[in-house]
Amino acid sequence: MINGKKLIALCTSRVYEPQTHGYIVRLNELLKNEGFALLIFTLNSDIYWEEDRQATEKYVFDLIPYRYLDAVVIMDERIKSHKIADKIIRASNSHSLPVIIADGHYPGCSCLGYDYDRGFEKVVRHVIEYHKVKHPHFMAGHNGNEFSEKRIDVFRKVLAENNIEYDRATMVSHGDFWADPCRIATQALIDRGDMPDAIICANDIMAITVSEMLIKAGYMVPQDVIVTGFDGYDEIYFTSPKITTATCDIIQMANATAELVFDAVKGLPPENRLIEPTFQANQSCGCPEHTEQPAILRNRFRESFARLNDDNRVLTLVTSSMQMSKTPGEMVAQLESYKTDNSLIIVDRRCFEKDINYFTDKHIMDSKKEFVMIYDSSHPERYKEGTLDLSSREGELFEDVMAPAVCARILELTKKGFPLIFNSLVFMDRPFGFMCFYYQDYLISNYTNTLGVTNAISIGIGGYINIRYQRTLLKEMDEMYRHDALTGLFNRIGFQNQLKQLRKEPEYENVPVTVLMSDLDGLKYINDTYGHAEGDSAIYQVAYSLSKSVPESSLSTRFGGDEVFSIVFGECDADAIIEKINATLDAYNETSEKPYKVSTSCGYTKMILDKDFDITKAIKEADEEMYKVKNRKYELRRAKQG
Repeated sequence: MINGKKLIALCTSRVYEPQTHGYIVRLNELLKNEGFALLIFTLNSDIYWEEDRQATEKYVFDLIPYRYLDAVVIMDERIKSHKIADKIIRASNSHSLPVIIADGHYPGCSCLGYDYDRGFEKVVRHVIEYHKVKHPHFMAGHNGNEFSEKRIDVFRKVLAENNIEYDRATMVSHGDFWADPCRIATQALIDRGDMPDAIICANDIMAITVSEMLIKAGYMVPQDVIVTGFDGYDEIYFTSPKITTATCDIIQMANATAELVFDAVKGLPPENRLIEPTFQANQSCGCPEHTEQPAILRNRFRESFARLNDDNRVLTLVTSSMQMSKTPGEMVAQLESYKTDNSLIIVDRRCFEKDINYFTDKHIMDSKKEFVMIYDSSHPERYKEGTLDLSSREGELFEDVMAPAVCARILELTKKGFPLIFNSLVFMDRPFGFMCFYYQDYLISNYTNTLGVTNAISIGIGGYINIRYQRTLLKEMDEMYRHDALTGLFNRIGFQNQLKQLRKEPEYENVPVTVLMSDLDGLKYINDTYGHAEGDSAIYQVAYSLSKSVPESSLSTRFGGDEVFSIVFGECDADAIIEKINATLDAYNETSEKPYKVSTSCGYTKMILDKDFDITKAIKEADEEMYKVKNRKYELRRAKQG
């Protein structure tokens, strides 16, 4: 609880699937009636029990604000990862939070499950005892899988009770719960030639696949072969024939979940319950047609497909515009779209630092995020250029969605009575923030929208960060290419390119220029006596004195050795500039504590920057003037010594 608001976290995946969506709608309504708000932390893909598979979007479960929750609900069969569930349970236990498991079982938790064995038995008995099938076949899941083996046991039990001999080698195929392996297994059955009277499938996906392949091979369903499924997926109402199945009623699961949440919050001990699936006969076994909510389902699919192409086009434009933006503010401005309505975007502030590669810097990725909100579709004006605040928030480093940067806004949104949906933002397998969707309805098309938008925004921001860093590297490389490493002045190539560009500008046409040459006195003596490092130090001081004494618009250059020069554009007092150079060096000598004095000889020439301007000639003339000064200094030293 936070600020008097009771919060429940729901951990699931694919909120846009009809079963999960129906569960969310029912659960939220029941929780809302008792003053709870639902925060949904969701994957957009399943782990499928492949526990070691890289799936960085599971970072969303690291965002759960345990310290403010009243209970946690885990849809185990939707996430399909024991490692993730165990981690969430451990974190909940450390905060003394009750955990309710929907469709799974973990010690110490209140666990809900479907009585799959009893539900599947209803299907098998209907085929064997009602339709009097004597030569059945079972399309099982993965060989050795717990759920698959239990359904094989049910199949064998019903056959035994009806005096039908069971032979696993000839009566069981493995379609692995999925379409492609099921096609292979079905084709093998067709090729065998000894077609059974019925093919009882371990789930609906395989039943749909088996039915399609039998019809394609010339068999009639159910006249030649009965086909049945199990699970009650909505897709079975769009097949021909419609599939006989047993439905795992998601509404009953939601009702039972809410009851266990209320009991757990009251401090009652954990409780386990089983929900019996509902048998539903249909055309594929020869029974009358049964269609579940046909108009609602047809409208939902029609709406989804009608908008798909347009939505993809809009998201592609948003993503590309974000990636090509020059600043964070410009990038955020590209987010305004009907696709991003009802959303917040929160990222690690450090991902916008130009001088780091956020997605390869291990230290940053392993540290806590410095969350900052960069977009709220209800208030887009707050996050544009000039108003977007990416300043450091020292002391406000939090890993969860209740970070200070967003906490107040999230609590405000919970008052609307609809669930908040959280997706992690991931790029290059690196999480860098999250999105919060706050739809003020239960439209499944909106829930479906979360998948495409999250992916598009992840790629948009991630691409912007990468391209911006590449620009930084290119700029640094360009600086290295165009500038002298010792002095920081332009090198020969950089100077020539810059002068070439300036000569194209109208404001530089026919302006007076002064080319001023400065040469370090006594470089050989410094190198021979004190070493080349000291010689480089002296060259740097002469270059520094020159660049600080000429106007900012000047081009200051080191062509090599100890000679540096500047081109000053416009009228100037060259003698005053030379005096400033000498004064700067005198000030340095007074504080440097070096065993030698740094001095320079300067010469200059004045010209007009017209079409006949010859930079080589100008440098030569300035160089000659500089050597006149140097020779005068030499003669003065000799005169003093003589």
